[in-house]
Amino acid sequence: MAADGRGQKSRVVVDPADFTCSTLAGELADEWVELVEAMDFKLGTARQFRNTIRYFCTFVDRDVPRPRKATLAHADPDLHLAVTEWVRKLPATFAAGSRSPAWHAGRLRQLIERRIEHPDRPVVGHLSSWGKGALGVRRGKSEELDEFTRAEKLALVKAAWADLAAVDARIKKGWALAERGVDPAVGGWLEPANLLWAIAHDAWSTWEISRRLPRRAEWPPSLVTFLPENAPPGLVRQMLLGSLVRQLFLHNMDLHCFRILLMAATGHASEEVTGLDEDDVEFGPKSVMIDFTKNRAQAEPRRSYGIDTSLAQATLHPAHPRLDPADLIRRLLDLSRPLAKRQGLDPVPLFLRASVVNGGVLQIKPFLGHLQNAKFTTWLDRHGVSVSEPRDIRRLRKSGKVEKAVAFKGRVSDIADDHSVETFHGHYAHGTTLRVISGKVITAAQQRWFSQALGGPTVLSEEAVESLEEPEAGAVLGLSSEEIEDLRSGQLDMGVSGCRNPRQSPWGKPGQLCPVAPLRCFECRNALVLPSNLPQMLLFADFLERMQMRLTPSHFDAFWKQSRVNLLAALKARSDAEIAQARQQIVDDQLTLQLPLSAHVEFDS
Repeated sequence: MAADGRGQKSRVVVDPADFTCSTLAGELADEWVELVEAMDFKLGTARQFRNTIRYFCTFVDRDVPRPRKATLAHADPDLHLAVTEWVRKLPATFAAGSRSPAWHAGRLRQLIERRIEHPDRPVVGHLSSWGKGALGVRRGKSEELDEFTRAEKLALVKAAWADLAAVDARIKKGWALAERGVDPAVGGWLEPANLLWAIAHDAWSTWEISRRLPRRAEWPPSLVTFLPENAPPGLVRQMLLGSLVRQLFLHNMDLHCFRILLMAATGHASEEVTGLDEDDVEFGPKSVMIDFTKNRAQAEPRRSYGIDTSLAQATLHPAHPRLDPADLIRRLLDLSRPLAKRQGLDPVPLFLRASVVNGGVLQIKPFLGHLQNAKFTTWLDRHGVSVSEPRDIRRLRKSGKVEKAVAFKGRVSDIADDHSVETFHGHYAHGTTLRVISGKVITAAQQRWFSQALGGPTVLSEEAVESLEEPEAGAVLGLSSEEIEDLRSGQLDMGVSGCRNPRQSPWGKPGQLCPVAPLRCFECRNALVLPSNLPQMLLFADFLERMQMRLTPSHFDAFWKQSRVNLLAALKARSDAEIAQARQQIVDDQLTLQLPLSAHVEFDS
């Protein structure tokens, strides 16, 4: 017996008689049962420990000499060798990179460590040292899922709303038909209303109804309409009763729409939504408080959601249904309550399903996302929803994370409100939408920087310099009369060019003298290249040519390519006579390139 996490007991059994090493299987099973009860594990976690025991005991039966004598309390046969060999061979039984080998090895070590700590349960040999050392198998890695696109999510939600409306209408119609029925022992066993009445009031079990139904050939058309098409002859009674049960209660397939809508409404994972019960929900006048349980993170986040008060006003009919968690939970509770009452479950689990099995037995169990013929992919096919591969419900959770990232403008502290920042970076930040958004943000930032800092200089001819005396010319360049005078007198000369305002450099802080002149003047929108700057421009061109010979192409392109391109374009605007005159001026006046001392240190090192 093992606890399912809600105080209920579930039959999750390892029978030692299934293995030759029955003593070893019993020892591990004892530790497993106590561990599950002590840790209050969910049913799924309990099954995982059971599978680990089965894998290991199967290996012992097959590969260990005298498995019948295998026990943790004896040194012969050597179970330390068996454990290490099993761990070594585990990765070969799973897909490459799978995390399952490490998980199974870790669970087995947890069971053995628990037994070692018990004073009355001896564990001999070297197993205690294995428990303290390395696990012996890599953790593996999983392929991260991408989110659903916006269009895919909208299609999912739309189909889920349509399915919910159909489920709601079907069950209301079924209960209305059941209220018109009577006890089938009085009104007859061939009347659908009577059979529904018996199931609804638990007057007759489905097994008893199955035994009292006549042959298929005697059924009236009103009853045959409830029989699914192409029903196998040997299962007609079971399938008829299953169809009748679905007229009153939820089936596993019906719960997919509620799961999709609640995940979309809350942004929480599938296991958190489907694990809710009545005690996890607290309704207020204007909000609903939900206590989620996140098993893997061992966390219980509490979330509050506003209630759409318009839903309570019958006069209002919104064009599109709103994703209101409170309304969805109320609907689901109303549908699950009859099943919980029949099963004696308190508090009421939100996700309960009913089905007919074993020829006519009514079975009430929790929702199972991977139930055969009632999986998420089956639901998609049945409702004609086309999504990209893989068709995994977990991608819906990631879509919610993307929307939250957009809403909070990338503030990870707000996005990662139900897990750690590291978890967000590892499981959600890789998504296509976030990569595209990040790329656009980076591109926009770069474009803004380029437009401000890398607009390039303005080259002025002799005629343009002479025309600066006219007010219209200054207005075109964005210069005041004082700035024009400072420019012409050389007070704004930065060496290879003039400058509109050296204290408003896009490379520095406002009010700070430009920190990169003259090295980046030919990449700056503030630069004004005058004819008087031509000698320094030629010296700068020679300097860049030498740098190109000294540096690697990638290094030169990263630091100087744009400056050289803009400089050569500015030189092309000068005539050959002007360039020759400037060269002669360099020789006559023995001019040198004026670079800051820091630049010389950098380039000479």
